[in-house]
Amino acid sequence: MNNQRWLSMSFFAFFFTWGVFLPYWTGWLTIEKGLSVTAASFIMGAGMIARSLSTLLVFPYLTRKMSMIRVMKWMSLTALILTLLYLPDSPFIVLLFITILFSAVYPMILPAVESSASVLMQTEGIHYGKSRSFGSIGYTIALLLIGAATAIWTEQAILYIMIVGLAIATLFFMRPAPEALRLNSVKDDTTKRDINFKSLFTSKGFAIVMILAILLQGAHASYYNFGFIFLDNLGVNGIYIGIILNIAVLFEILFFTRADRLLANVKVSTMFLIAGIGSTVRWILIALFPYISVFIGTQLLHALSFGVAHFAFIKFISEKLPHDQIATAQGMYVAFAMSLSTAILTFLGGYLYDISPRLAFLGMIICSVPAIIIVLMTRKKYAY
Repeated sequence: MNNQRWLSMSFFAFFFTWGVFLPYWTGWLTIEKGLSVTAASFIMGAGMIARSLSTLLVFPYLTRKMSMIRVMKWMSLTALILTLLYLPDSPFIVLLFITILFSAVYPMILPAVESSASVLMQTEGIHYGKSRSFGSIGYTIALLLIGAATAIWTEQAILYIMIVGLAIATLFFMRPAPEALRLNSVKDDTTKRDINFKSLFTSKGFAIVMILAILLQGAHASYYNFGFIFLDNLGVNGIYIGIILNIAVLFEILFFTRADRLLANVKVSTMFLIAGIGSTVRWILIALFPYISVFIGTQLLHALSFGVAHFAFIKFISEKLPHDQIATAQGMYVAFAMSLSTAILTFLGGYLYDISPRLAFLGMIICSVPAIIIVLMTRKKYAY
């Protein structure tokens, strides 16, 4: 298996399980475990805080002590074992404890795979967008499978599919990996020093890029946590919910397959501006027009609100940061942009959802609008 194909299958293996966990876990907790939306949001928010701490502190430490592929192997195996703890009926406090542990371990696979992509981009010249599109395909298949399974059986199928997906991912990461990933991230005397966050922030424009990523990825909190419930409340059948959620991923796939070519000469700041505008329009439309047709239409904007923002960050660190800082940068990205900001906004979204589902989506422009303003104010000064 060549390096490009290995990376493609790594993205597929992880994002298949991500397609089960991210859009459905809150709904599974409310429907199958009988929790309220507020209680489920609290559990998921606490889990995301645990995710932010583990990816910020534990993941960079692990990559200094072991190879990237070993991190993937052990995290996927541990996540599989922890998922089995969800099988028995459990009270709120036990579900909270399991979710915190699971959320501290499982999401570390994501920065490991993304860091592997950045390393292989630098050492082997692989195309990021081409391989990342396989992650979107895995996410798509998971959404369709969950939609069909919950329509035929019950929401308990969500847990069973997650278990199977993690088992497959664990078996895949046990296979031989590219040579560059079998070496420790920090491997010579000049880079064995602890990679601290202060040195990372000396890279021109990194702080601004990280802030923009935090705002734009965090703005998806209500969509990820309440999109399934929102459509369910609109009376959409489970299998059709999977199809509707897949529209966003379909356009994400199309974007990533062409991103390397389409955005080759586009500035990172311009990408973030496009993402900010697309995100703002998306959440306002859902809030003003709570109809199935409008929700479906806004799914097309996922390629902008998520895809372009994500590609912008990956392009920046791949081009601007040295090899030994990539894992730390990825850990920060997952910790803050994909976890902590989403956690905080999940708490806010859960509160707003109890008032009105539309408010939960409208509230997300509290991040997307400031992102637009920051880009316009800083793009010339920092030339990113």
